[in-house]
Amino acid sequence: MGNKQRKSRRKAFRLWFSKRRSRADASHLSEISDNDELDDECMDGLFVRSLDMGPCILNNELRIFVGTWNVAGRSPVGSLAVDLDEWLNLKEAADIYVLGFQEIVPLKTKTVIGAEDPTEATNWNVLIGKTLNSKYGGPWLTPIINPIFNDNYRNDRAAESDSRLRSDYEIATSARGQSRTEYKLSDHVGRYKLMASKKMVGVFISVWMRRALLKKYCVSEVKVSSVACGIMGYLGNKGSVSVSMSIGGTSFCFVAAHLASGEKKGDEGKRNHQVSEIFRRTTFPRLPEDCHKNLPLTILGHDQIYWFGDLNYRLYLEDNLARELIKKKNWSALQEFDQLGKELEDGGVFQGWKEGNIEFAPTYKYSSSNCNRYSGGLPSRAGEKQRTPAWCDRILWYGKGVKQLSYFRSEIKFSDHRPVSALFSVLVEDQKRAHSSLVPFPPFSPLRNS
Repeated sequence: MGNKQRKSRRKAFRLWFSKRRSRADASHLSEISDNDELDDECMDGLFVRSLDMGPCILNNELRIFVGTWNVAGRSPVGSLAVDLDEWLNLKEAADIYVLGFQEIVPLKTKTVIGAEDPTEATNWNVLIGKTLNSKYGGPWLTPIINPIFNDNYRNDRAAESDSRLRSDYEIATSARGQSRTEYKLSDHVGRYKLMASKKMVGVFISVWMRRALLKKYCVSEVKVSSVACGIMGYLGNKGSVSVSMSIGGTSFCFVAAHLASGEKKGDEGKRNHQVSEIFRRTTFPRLPEDCHKNLPLTILGHDQIYWFGDLNYRLYLEDNLARELIKKKNWSALQEFDQLGKELEDGGVFQGWKEGNIEFAPTYKYSSSNCNRYSGGLPSRAGEKQRTPAWCDRILWYGKGVKQLSYFRSEIKFSDHRPVSALFSVLVEDQKRAHSSLVPFPPFSPLRNS
């Protein structure tokens, strides 16, 4: 082998090794390229021997966007795309988007008691997918079948090969072991991929992830669960839908909830009871093949938990006094009368949980769509409901390695609620195998002249 060829091979190896090291040391997902697999091209023609030295745990940082919005039974329309772009704050893209909705259908007898209709959930997923992916110039292929998963849906990617990740088909396996094709979606149609979606009457959750994560981490054990605790304690006009999943060595649980309404004294007790019921009845059962895995079975079994939605907690304050504090933008004084804040402080519910500081106006109830005026007040208007403004729409979290970067509301006048969002920086355990040495073996010995 000539000196020129040997130098070329050594240079290629050094380049490959330095890229591998920088990739392992990266702490921000923004440093990850969707074309990471191209890094291996410089190793063409070289063989590598590795000595496995056991597990090595790396903590990497991801950004998770969590949003909640009560859309008051209204269907998504084309013009909403502009508002959705503003809500999702795409100027600073996150790695994972977790969106919870309430009342995506009107809460009427037919929708509460009747069979689930996937139409509205599909419409929301299509709009979200277009909004997230059009930002990066990629085409978007509408799902041909509604990607809504049954309770205890499982999507285990731990043993999937790279070729499976590039498959056009996602296979959903239920707890009974039945497999079926949920939707067809090319792996190259956009930067974000729909990982899980679940609807229960009007409560709806949609989880999207950067495709680069599927190449960097083992993303596994994606399951969903729903709990209906509305009328008579078991109808789905109120309740929760939850998604459980593991990224690397960290387990996540996302809970989108819609709790009991009402601002009479004692109504907060109904909401507290529903929170307890959701904790008690939400389960993510193991399948037979999971018997040797230490998987979370309940909400509190996860490393990181995010609970969000129209939680409906109100203010212990007269309407006119609340409105006066709102005019003054005195949010700290208003928070002194916030029901949920008091429950968090006293440990009535969500003991040990956290919420970011609220520095925005109450999100409910606005007079109507396309209106910036709260419903009711003086002078009262005919046919208008008298409601004391309140922070009904909230985002809480629990667990280690979570840092909230922002907590805000968006000014979308689509319903009588304003959407609320939070951006989190989270640490994920990335369990990898450490390599003690990497030795190139060219076809001819480098010690032998040719």
